[in-house]
Amino acid sequence: MNKPVRFLAVLYLISSCFCFCGCENSQSQVLAVSESQVKLRSMQSRIFDTTDKIKTLRTAMATLQDLGFVIDKADDVLGSVSATKLERYSVRITINIRPHGETQMLVRANAQYNLQAIEDPEPYQQFFSAFEKAMFLTAHNITGASGG
Repeated sequence: MNKPVRFLAVLYLISSCFCFCGCENSQSQVLAVSESQVKLRSMQSRIFDTTDKIKTLRTAMATLQDLGFVIDKADDVLGSVSATKLERYSVRITINIRPHGETQMLVRANAQYNLQAIEDPEPYQQFFSAFEKAMFLTAHNITGASGG
């Protein structure tokens, strides 16, 4: 083999190694991103035993207002509500409600701080804790303390 051909063969082998290493590195990065996305989605989503999309949407709106958010827009056809909270910081949250099977609704909250997804579980836990209580109270027609 002459020198230029040998040089090209060596160069090809070296560049192939870099490509394969780069692919493996990219693949592990994709898997890491996928795992973090799955973890985030599990924090953002809950399933509720109801088929009433409108009631679920209204309960989400009331819950957001109770937490100090101002409703920006709501769409009962899409099952979506967006709200903003402007106390010392600006947080925007979007709640999407869609059927999950025949007897359940999937509620997903997506919160952002300065256009950056919030990955801390606390805001999602706070929303769903209040939302679950409101759904329970609504389902059991409890509207406040009764005298008697």
